[in-house]
Amino acid sequence: MPLAALLLAAIFGLAILVVFVGLARSASAPNPVQERLQLYGTRPRTLEEIELSQPFGERAVVPLIRGLARLLNRTAPQKNVEEIRHRLELAGNPYNWSVSDFLGLRGLVAIITVAILVFVAVVIRADPAIILLLIGAGGVLGFYLPLLWLGRRVRQRQHRIQRQLPDAMDLLTISVESGLGFDAAMVKVTEKWDNDLSRAFARTIAEIRVGKLRREALRDMAKRIEVPDFTNFIAAIIQADQLGVSIAKVLRIQAEQMRVKRRQRAEELANQAPVKMLIPLTFLIFPSIFIVLLGPTVLIFMAGGFNPR
Repeated sequence: MPLAALLLAAIFGLAILVVFVGLARSASAPNPVQERLQLYGTRPRTLEEIELSQPFGERAVVPLIRGLARLLNRTAPQKNVEEIRHRLELAGNPYNWSVSDFLGLRGLVAIITVAILVFVAVVIRADPAIILLLIGAGGVLGFYLPLLWLGRRVRQRQHRIQRQLPDAMDLLTISVESGLGFDAAMVKVTEKWDNDLSRAFARTIAEIRVGKLRREALRDMAKRIEVPDFTNFIAAIIQADQLGVSIAKVLRIQAEQMRVKRRQRAEELANQAPVKMLIPLTFLIFPSIFIVLLGPTVLIFMAGGFNPR
């Protein structure tokens, strides 16, 4: 049974890795100029050649995911669809997936998980009752594994934005104090960096340019990030804009608070380090030290102490 469990874990991890690698490769868009040169610079290609020139994920995995997505969209409640859309936005829309694509991915992972578990159960000649139990457990596990992955992506993005926020606040403060408007200061942030926060600012700027009110665009940006420090910053900017308070002064205060909070978080992590080191010290380092120091003494004592000559 330990060997079967190890085999199951290896096959399951490999299957999930293949799915995500295929989707990641399909998400990278090729250069349209090169596509046109290849299309019109040579002889006309057949439909079979055009289809085979596409990545494997685009030819095999994506149609399967979309087919499963159409099936699951008919039964998925609207509340769950909106929640998944919100979580995809919090994760930064990985691989430009839509809600339908993500639902199809969940269905595909569930099918792969069930197939792997059934295959292992057949190999080890398990009872039919155990096979039925594995089918149900594998379906539930595979259907919720992408949610766990998505939650991890959300936490990682929020952590990165929290670390990027103080530097962005300093740049916004300097830009506004030098005479630029707040919208132009956000443009400076998008020009200076290419990270999660700058891309969030770029989307907000695009929404403002197409006619959306700035306070609504800023509120929507805060909802797409859901970092408490950033939400408080957006609330202060909106309030200053509505009350006619100097945005430069508000930005200066917010930037100072961000630096203080960053220092406090660093001190908190430093204070947690001794506590976190207790486990490796107790179970890994101290036993090794005791073996090195006391091992020879114990061997000598056992050889000569119990059998004196």
